Amino acid sequence: MQAERRALPWVEYTELTALFLIQGAAMGMWVVPLSTVLDAHGLHAIKAYAFASTAVAAFVSPLFFGAMADRHASPVKVLRWLSLATAAAMALASTAIQLGWNPWLVLALIQLHALCTAPTWGIASTIVFSRLRDAKREFGPIRAMATLGWMGGCWMVSALNADTSPRAGFNGAVTWLVVAGFTYLLPSVEPPKATSHVSLRERLGLDALALLKNPDHRVVFITVALFNIPLAAFYPYTPPHLKELGLTHTTAWMTLGQVTEVFAMLSLARLLTSWRIKWILATGLLCGVLRYALCALNGKLWILLGVTLHGCSFTLVYITAQIYLDDRIDVAWRARAQALMSLLSSGVGNLVGFLGVGWWFGANASPRGENWPVFWTGIAAMVTAVLAYFLIAYHGRGKPPESKGPESST
Repeated sequence: MQAERRALPWVEYTELTALFLIQGAAMGMWVVPLSTVLDAHGLHAIKAYAFASTAVAAFVSPLFFGAMADRHASPVKVLRWLSLATAAAMALASTAIQLGWNPWLVLALIQLHALCTAPTWGIASTIVFSRLRDAKREFGPIRAMATLGWMGGCWMVSALNADTSPRAGFNGAVTWLVVAGFTYLLPSVEPPKATSHVSLRERLGLDALALLKNPDHRVVFITVALFNIPLAAFYPYTPPHLKELGLTHTTAWMTLGQVTEVFAMLSLARLLTSWRIKWILATGLLCGVLRYALCALNGKLWILLGVTLHGCSFTLVYITAQIYLDDRIDVAWRARAQALMSLLSSGVGNLVGFLGVGWWFGANASPRGENWPVFWTGIAAMVTAVLAYFLIAYHGRGKPPESKGPESST
């Protein structure tokens, strides 16, 4: 395997960066404008549930498809079929919004889209990690292409004046078709040979829960899941706040966070070789506290600075956690490890976050409008609590051992 990785040609490297670029654009075209699109079509009542659909999906599909990619089928083929299904579901949901179908049918189609798209990011990351020689140095610059794609997708939505239109979703569906077609250019990544007998628990990917037996693995998983709870406030509620402050083209303004995200990813390789994982993650959590504290100041400049800090926070927490898993988990478990991360962050974290933050938003609403300073201060307090938990609970020291099974020490 190592010899194969050293022989990674530049053409293949370019293909992997292009995969992230296109997939990032497809995801950004849906996630960022969704809040304003639902509001513009009288669907505010289902907004919290629409965003929570990703959490419901993350409880089901990532572990199942992660186990499939680890044992039964090439991750490239799994990604191809999921991309096609995502494109179809996104187009259906956008059609339902445009034609004014029953809100609960719209929500059902959004849930179908979430089920299809939830495993795609973890599987794409598994494909890229499997081809890298040194993930600590190489993954950051490649992952930055997904951020550039996300930014490009958002700019396209705003350039087409589709910030409040289902056209954003139709463009995203077309881009997912491009992802599916692009998988034919990717190098094959074959799963390990399956054992003669695979239990139902293993087929569903539930054996990945064994990774939580390691104390430091457990802390990293739990930290990312807890961090996702306050993060649930960012995309649903920052665009309306921007709009209230007079900043139009909210989808484009939200990409300020992706600008710093690119710089953070390009700097990550150096940080990983000079800082301990603990302090990189802690710095990301601290940036999260500052992000929401700045939003609480309720001014144009302050909220734009808060949006800008999103990129640093996201990279130093989530991308570092992904690299942590690749560095410390055995190759036969990597797709399931990334899937478990998706389940705990996008599943548990998002479900509690979107519903809980939706309640918190409603609790601060009044006939005169939202009390933004109190709302964002509460969100900042949540991240502060997560930071305190991580600093107290994580004790990893030194390099990972040679044997990196599901319960290996860090």
